[in-house]
Amino acid sequence: MKKWLPLIIIVVILIGIFRWGVGLNNTMVEKQETARTQWANVESAYQRRSDLIPNLVSTVKGYADFEKETLEGVIQARANATKTTIDPSNITPEQMAQFQESQNSLTGALSRLMVVVERYPDLKANQNFLELQSQLEGTENRINVERNRFNTVAKDYNIYIKKFPASVVAGFLNFDEMALFQAAPGSEQAPEVNFD
Repeated sequence: MKKWLPLIIIVVILIGIFRWGVGLNNTMVEKQETARTQWANVESAYQRRSDLIPNLVSTVKGYADFEKETLEGVIQARANATKTTIDPSNITPEQMAQFQESQNSLTGALSRLMVVVERYPDLKANQNFLELQSQLEGTENRINVERNRFNTVAKDYNIYIKKFPASVVAGFLNFDEMALFQAAPGSEQAPEVNFD
């Protein structure tokens, strides 16, 4: 029995290490899937905004003297934003930057549209336009909430895979860090308001 004791100890240690590694792997998988699910919620919120835009453009288009260039800008920005997608299993900083850039362009085009709308009192009073504008504002709030939630769960995952000893297992099993949403360039400065 004494000659088997070292072998039994080695087997028990190997089983313990295996179970420990499996536990780390399972936790990383759970955190990664939580982040991927939250990413799907972000995409869903952006899709809702994209779906509202054709109705908004159609409503605005009914006003004959409305700026055609502004509408075309919104339509083009929407097309570019819907073309830019990210594989949720591999959210890299480059993909995130490209996604954010296209979404920021669409946000800018929508902002320009709303500024131009101010010149058309009949359009601003149109019930359909008011309802679409309200839905768009609500959707922008949802986008912000979903982005913040994504950043929270992705950060939790990123921290977990960077901490020792999980970092060893994460590196061995190719668990990569997920990119986070960043503030749009220039958003740290308050917009200038001029009532001249």
